Amino acid sequence: MRLNQAIARTGYCARRKADELIAAGKVKVNGEVVMDFSRQIDPDSDDLVVEGKRLSFSHSIYIAMNKPPGVVTTMSDESGRETVIDLLPGKLKSLRPVGRLDMYSEGLLILTNDGHLAQRLTHPSMHLLKTYEVEVRGTISDKHLQMMASGVELEDGRTLPAKVKLISRNKTYSEFEISIREGRNRQIRRMCSLLGYSVVRLRRLGIGMLRLGLIPTGSWRYLTDAEVRLLFPKQKRTD
Repeated sequence: MRLNQAIARTGYCARRKADELIAAGKVKVNGEVVMDFSRQIDPDSDDLVVEGKRLSFSHSIYIAMNKPPGVVTTMSDESGRETVIDLLPGKLKSLRPVGRLDMYSEGLLILTNDGHLAQRLTHPSMHLLKTYEVEVRGTISDKHLQMMASGVELEDGRTLPAKVKLISRNKTYSEFEISIREGRNRQIRRMCSLLGYSVVRLRRLGIGMLRLGLIPTGSWRYLTDAEVRLLFPKQKRTD
């Protein structure tokens, strides 16, 4: 994260004051005076000293991962399959995934040590909008796209209305975008199967207002303060 952001995260001072301290040459990173406000540091490994005082981090960590297909969304797996935690460096292996993507799905996944955020994002009452890009075999009809948008009857009840947008279709494959507010197990795959389509690729593009962006498959990055605030739209951040 940025140096001024890191100082503020320790609770030592506000970010504006941190900028003043950096400009005054009163901040050291790993024993070296740093006067670059935008210097990126790792709060889990870098040594940060401000005005002669070594600062410690006891903060919440939020990262976004582009989960690859074939990786399971669990902390560990009894069958020895690769998990999303295996994709993280040792210092981040205590993070927990928020919600799930099934083994063969890919895309945006949030991992954090903030239990409050995890509970908030996965609680059924939140109805947080999640957006996916779906590729299926065959030519999907306008009728079936509308049925998914209106809701279909699955074995565990009727799905809530969804936002559906056709991207492309031909005689072999069709691609569409769908945004849902539920977290049922394999929901989109089951919706497609009910209508006679097998899913070739399922990729999550967004959670709420947070977007996957350009994170390479299998990689991750820290969320910015602004992105974290997107996940707490009605809540004032204090850390």
